[in-house]
Amino acid sequence: MILITGGAGFIGSNLQASLARRGHETVVVDTLGCAGKWRNLAKHPPARVVPPDDLRAFLDSYPPMEMVFHLGAVSETTAADGDHTWATNVELSRFLWEWCADRGVRMVYASSAATYGAGEQGFDDDFSLAALERLRPLNLYGWTKHAFDLLVAKVLTHRRELPPQWVGLKFFNVYGPNEYHKGKMISVVKVKHDEVAGGGPARLFKSDQPGLPDGEQKRDFIWVADIVDVMLWLMETPSVNGLYNLGTGRARTYLDLAHAVCDAAGRPHAVEFIDMPASLQSQYQSFTEARMDRLRAAGYTGQFTPMEEGIRRYVQDYLATPDLYI
Repeated sequence: MILITGGAGFIGSNLQASLARRGHETVVVDTLGCAGKWRNLAKHPPARVVPPDDLRAFLDSYPPMEMVFHLGAVSETTAADGDHTWATNVELSRFLWEWCADRGVRMVYASSAATYGAGEQGFDDDFSLAALERLRPLNLYGWTKHAFDLLVAKVLTHRRELPPQWVGLKFFNVYGPNEYHKGKMISVVKVKHDEVAGGGPARLFKSDQPGLPDGEQKRDFIWVADIVDVMLWLMETPSVNGLYNLGTGRARTYLDLAHAVCDAAGRPHAVEFIDMPASLQSQYQSFTEARMDRLRAAGYTGQFTPMEEGIRRYVQDYLATPDLYI
């Protein structure tokens, strides 16, 4: 039995689908709500769906788990409720870590590239306590993800009990099917597709950095299937432990992305630059690029999908079809 928190969400449901296709029995911890989120699980229903508030009681009464993929979180970069975000992103993670350590269950958890803040310290996934303490996340979401990474680093420093396998993954900008419930946190690929498919231009934020031209902001965009491939590899490689970046290792401009969306949708290149909202200006990452040396050194040899190919698959195999779901 494999437990996936956030298993009805974007990345979680893609992982759930892959595990189901491989014959694994899974339990999803999530809320389905009223916005059609259930469709993320429709093709590959799990054995059970457990509401997050029932998780502790469920774990007390259910047979031992083979593995926990802890992907559930408050993931909005504009989240403002500090108490709720801390309780979800730190305290729930702490509970699952301790539960896994106590019962000998392997654990993979989602961290985030948001922990790097504006990138002044670079994007090296050095897991030493000294390196982590230099990071300055720009928003509440990134700070809580960073806080749990720090907690794990301190556990290691003090040689406390660990799960038999533990891995944190710093996801960069993920895009792909099953993200449709995410509202304002949906990927920029989906947003730009909807704009150009509707006959308009792709609208990009003007640069708020002196000397950086509009559209030249860069992010490390990664196709969701590549994320899943790494998590499946970790499940098959229990000797790997640590905190690892998970991006492609290559930053691409938003202008590149907009043009790739236009190409995939069969539309001419048309881009309009708009002012960045004031609420984002103090917490907007103008550059992210994952250093992938450590994951490669750990033994991962899979290739990451080029952005143009990932966008083509997303647009033509999902967004341009009647069935959007994996």
